[in-house]
Amino acid sequence: MATDYDAPRRSEADDLAEDSLEELKARRNETQSGVVDVDESDTAESYELPGADLSALSGEDLTVRVVPKQADEFTCSKCFLVHHRSRLSEENGGLYVCRDCA
Repeated sequence: MATDYDAPRRSEADDLAEDSLEELKARRNETQSGVVDVDESDTAESYELPGADLSALSGEDLTVRVVPKQADEFTCSKCFLVHHRSRLSEENGGLYVCRDCA
């Protein structure tokens, strides 16, 4: 609920003194409605995320060529990514660490 800091301040005693029980019940019934308005265009199913359409791939097999680790590459012991030997920062007991993780 937003607060208007420029409005004159009222205490809870002022609010209780002015409002009768019947007025409070009438206000409560006015603000509550038994009907929920749902707009079909506002539902989550209508949102389309970019790059999320995989329907074209449903009947196709994806082929990816996997290249094994080369002689001039190493696997970082912290991030587990394969890097070129030029990215090597340190080696401790056979454990290699890349520059990003060092």
